[in-house]
Amino acid sequence: MDRRETGQIGEDLAVAHLCALGWQILDRNWRCASGELDIVARDLAGVVVFCEVKCRRGGGFGSPLEAITVTKMRKLRSLAVCWLRTQSVFTPQFRFDGIGVLLTDGAAPQLIHKEGIGL
Repeated sequence: MDRRETGQIGEDLAVAHLCALGWQILDRNWRCASGELDIVARDLAGVVVFCEVKCRRGGGFGSPLEAITVTKMRKLRSLAVCWLRTQSVFTPQFRFDGIGVLLTDGAAPQLIHKEGIGL
């Protein structure tokens, strides 16, 4: 399994998790000239949530969420502004969440959802 396949599996698991919470998926793999947002969703309170998904195979490099660096958060904020500008509806509340997925051979995937990252 290559990096792209690993990432796709992680994003699919993240979307399933958010849907199980009753959240609405607004966009997935949204792209603009500056980059890509993994998942944009609306939670049950109506807050728009920009979800960054990190997926790893095995625990040798630490938690997948550790890969969401300060630099990555700056990029996510910039991308979120771009996404918000494309919307015709005013979005009064939004936040950033991190979803880490750990795939280990012979075990069920482990998913960690951290709300409100990078504040």
